[in-house]
Amino acid sequence: MRSVALCWLLALYAAASAGQPVTVVDFAGRTVTLSQPAQRIVALAPHIVENLYSAGAGDRLVGVVSHSDFPETARALPVVGSFNAFSLEQIVASQPDLILMWGSGNGAGALEKLERLGVPVYVSELRSLEDIATSIRRLGRLAGTQEVSETEARRVENGFRDLANAYTSAEPLSVFYQIWHRPLQTVNGDHMISQIITLCGGRNIFADAATLAPRVNLESVLARNPRVIVAGGMATAHPEWLQHWQSYPGLRALEDGLVSVNPDLIQRPTARALEGARELCGKLASVRANPQAGDL
Repeated sequence: MRSVALCWLLALYAAASAGQPVTVVDFAGRTVTLSQPAQRIVALAPHIVENLYSAGAGDRLVGVVSHSDFPETARALPVVGSFNAFSLEQIVASQPDLILMWGSGNGAGALEKLERLGVPVYVSELRSLEDIATSIRRLGRLAGTQEVSETEARRVENGFRDLANAYTSAEPLSVFYQIWHRPLQTVNGDHMISQIITLCGGRNIFADAATLAPRVNLESVLARNPRVIVAGGMATAHPEWLQHWQSYPGLRALEDGLVSVNPDLIQRPTARALEGARELCGKLASVRANPQAGDL
């Protein structure tokens, strides 16, 4: 009954706020004000496109960047370039009333260049699992689709909370997450992927690395000897990546700890990260069911 009442109140609010000014604080701490909810939006990162759809505002998109491939309807949208090489001319031609940019991904000076266009710019910079629901809510407010965005944000929050409760007491497993094969690349403890590993009862062996996505050498992985090696990257490369580790018989992961996850689910800061977390948690649970000595 409470959820029905909430939806009804949100619907009333959305109707009342149509045509009214909208103010949101973005992830850079900037106040973004629109004269009314956005109707024509350009999004400059695939994950922002996806989160806008989750917020119920995908139909407002008039420009995206390459690799904006989810949901399927996003593939048909006009492309204004890539996330790090977009065209200001094409953005202007799209006649947006809001631009959604990726703070760390769109390149140095991108915000300043976009602001010169005279169109409100919202900066997205998701660094934690909590940021996913926050982003969906804020995008819903900017587009006036709070009823949809609030429902989805709550679903994501509740899903992560359920996983945390399910695995909080699980026996920890040492994990190496492999973003890429050549060169070997992983994530440190600040990365959202590492947060998912922790959520599932894992321990990222490179959590102490200084950079967010460090390159590591083979010797350092062998020295830390993880119980589980998780292959991300391109789905078609998983068999090759996992077979590579068979050349090192001293690895504890060889018995049953070589696993893969769909990179689109776990490497994009979107609502689908919940699905990726469930996939990874399930695979770690399967490994945990066959314990080895020294798994801590």
